[in-house]
Amino acid sequence: MVNSFFDHLNKYIKIDKHDFEKIISYFQVLDVSKKEVLMEAGSLCNYNFMVLNGCLHMYYINDKGTEKTIQFALENWWITDQLAYHHHRKTEFFIQAIEPGQVVKISREKEDQLLSDFPILEGYFRHIYQIAYGASIMRTKYLFDNSKEEMFLSFSEQFPEFVQRVPQYQLASYLGLTPEYVSEIRKKRRS
Repeated sequence: MVNSFFDHLNKYIKIDKHDFEKIISYFQVLDVSKKEVLMEAGSLCNYNFMVLNGCLHMYYINDKGTEKTIQFALENWWITDQLAYHHHRKTEFFIQAIEPGQVVKISREKEDQLLSDFPILEGYFRHIYQIAYGASIMRTKYLFDNSKEEMFLSFSEQFPEFVQRVPQYQLASYLGLTPEYVSEIRKKRRS
């Protein structure tokens, strides 16, 4: 699985196997089980996670005790509470595995050292964060411009792998819908 990380990096920057062996030493490789919690609300957010295989989600629990999903991560996606990670603060979010899989994680201190030792990775992370920021802007646009049904249908067309792999209640939460409404939309599409 670590080879998939090498391939992923090489989509954005060019590194050889020798440098990659040094780069991977800054990370911890973790096997995660379904429903395993990797980060808990109230804890110091000291890690950034990248999914090698599997699926993670980030969520918080609102005042009513309802879980609200705000982000998913599939293969080659990064996930953490970016503000808490950047400012060395406690997080308000949980990160949990939806599927069993494997992730790499890096601490803030190791990431700083990695970027100092391998400045080429600054370009990699710039690309990744630009893509993530752009996706966040598009999500906001969908929330403002689309009906609930249009939002679900658009998301389903653009990210069919999520619809297949993510439990309906988490997908509904992410889109600001109820699981019952998602069921209605799916029934309507089948008929």
